[in-house]
Amino acid sequence: MNSSRMQHNAPDGHQPCIWMQAGVVQKKGCRNDYECTACRFDRAMRRVAAENERLREEGKRPEGKRGQISFWQDCLKELPSWKRPCIHYMKAHIDFRACNQDYRCGTCEFDQYFSDQYTVHTVVRPVDELDIKGFKIPHGYYLHRGHTWVKIEERATVRVGLDDFVLRVLGPLDRIEAPLMGKEVRQDRADIFLTRGSNAARILSPLSGVVTAINPELRQKGKLANQDPYTEGWVMRLHSTNLRQDLRDLMIGNQASAFLDEEVDRLYQVIEEHAGPLAADGGYLGDDIYGNLPQVGWEKLTGLFLHT
Repeated sequence: MNSSRMQHNAPDGHQPCIWMQAGVVQKKGCRNDYECTACRFDRAMRRVAAENERLREEGKRPEGKRGQISFWQDCLKELPSWKRPCIHYMKAHIDFRACNQDYRCGTCEFDQYFSDQYTVHTVVRPVDELDIKGFKIPHGYYLHRGHTWVKIEERATVRVGLDDFVLRVLGPLDRIEAPLMGKEVRQDRADIFLTRGSNAARILSPLSGVVTAINPELRQKGKLANQDPYTEGWVMRLHSTNLRQDLRDLMIGNQASAFLDEEVDRLYQVIEEHAGPLAADGGYLGDDIYGNLPQVGWEKLTGLFLHT
């Protein structure tokens, strides 16, 4: 799909925020790759716009600069229909296309087509990663205690996968199976299934929602997730039914780092219980802990770290 960048000038060299493109604010660059759901500025603007809309419905007139803030969609609706830019153009994904749905993307066939053909198959490679004693998790990814990760994409859509830690603990997998498209998953329910040889385990879903896409390659080649956990190794995409609430039970940033640090210490303790003291040479654990130390036991490892 062709791509062209917007020609607006944004501060600090960043792409222009949606609110700036609509003329609601003068200067605001997007630092979040247009993932508005995870943007504090977007949430704040929506709160003010909603408050102003409520006041107008009550026959009152919002005052001051805050009183001039309206939803960016409403501002763009003042343009002729053929000049209203599609949201995907505003996010610099496509050449100009007019919106003919009054920004009701849920009823737009092109939006559905774009999501199917572009978003599912485009995986943004993390720019930077946290390194916790040799185990990695990218900045901006949420982590669940059962070692699944969540990456917010847009609106209430998220991508889900297994983290580097659990994939290295269990080693190369034969199969990772997510529920089929249209199925519902529930936070903290064992909705993901994986196998290695005769061993099997279930993984807790990090969020509640409806499955909108799965990574079919993992059903036959689960080890692909081991090779690239945070991009090509994604397991499923969800439309979250309660994103804001569910995210409160996940970890990000320093909290995720502290959790992984504790998990690595627990792993060292388990290994030493079964294999004796490890050499204090400052080295990191390998990529197939179960395969190299089968005496630790599959059930022991899955029970301790998957919580299922």
